[in-house]
Amino acid sequence: MAAPLARHHVACRIVNLPTDVPDLTNMAGLILMGGPMSANDDLPWIRHEIAAIRTARDRGLPVLGICLGAQLIARALGARVYPNGEKEIGWSSLNWTAAAHTDALFHGLPDPQMVFQWHGETFDLPPGAGHLAYSDVCRNQAYRAGTNIYGIQFHLEVTPEMIAEWLRQDDACGEAREAAAPIDPYAHAAALADAADTVFDRWCRLLR
Repeated sequence: MAAPLARHHVACRIVNLPTDVPDLTNMAGLILMGGPMSANDDLPWIRHEIAAIRTARDRGLPVLGICLGAQLIARALGARVYPNGEKEIGWSSLNWTAAAHTDALFHGLPDPQMVFQWHGETFDLPPGAGHLAYSDVCRNQAYRAGTNIYGIQFHLEVTPEMIAEWLRQDDACGEAREAAAPIDPYAHAAALADAADTVFDRWCRLLR
């Protein structure tokens, strides 16, 4: 997401959890990325992050959560996070709901859309949230709560280099072996980059 933020002249502060606590003072928005842990883990930084999400909601700030980030938002807004029926790892085909076709972030994207997945958990939609995307393996792939809080289960942000690095990591290689097919980091990278550029650019426009 660095390029869209730079195009919109948005300065960002990277919070290194669990050693740092999010502080939303003078912040225009909040982005929550992924990770191998669970949104249900009883960890101090999980509690701090959920508190930050609720603070951002109460202040009307735009929020974007990716993978674990989407699960944390769901939990912060009162929804359940739990194991998916099967792990979704690698490239997969995603479908947009009717609501997504008129959504501020997702309108006009290819349907279906190839995206990259790496998750074993899923979530219920937060109360009142709009359902935006689904796959054959996981029903709740994207949602919008209110007008400016978004959770996406899939990884729009990844590059081929990032995928290759994930495949090399010792703590990820076990999950990689569970993928339904061998993972080619470059397989759908160009289409994913186009979608990411569009979605992240539109999200940046929500920032005050």
